[in-house]
Amino acid sequence: MSQVTRKEVRKRGFFGWVFYIIFLAFNLLMLAWVVAVAAGLGNMEPAATEAETTGRAIGAGVGYTIIFIIWALGAVITGLLALLTRGSKTV
Repeated sequence: MSQVTRKEVRKRGFFGWVFYIIFLAFNLLMLAWVVAVAAGLGNMEPAATEAETTGRAIGAGVGYTIIFIIWALGAVITGLLALLTRGSKTV
């Protein structure tokens, strides 16, 4: 008895490729933003007081949290658009 193997392929249309490229570009942009912030934090002069050190740590934490929230929301939105604009299944 032989087995039948099905291969399902999805072909993206024009808008599917546009949204997929937007999704990839957004994620690369956000990665670059995180790297730039990390480089900026590393290039700061040493803190003069303990309060300044604490403030920098809290500010960096808040800043990273905002960046990651924007990244998550943007990735979900652009990812859904890329997912929903995939082509139909071709067997």
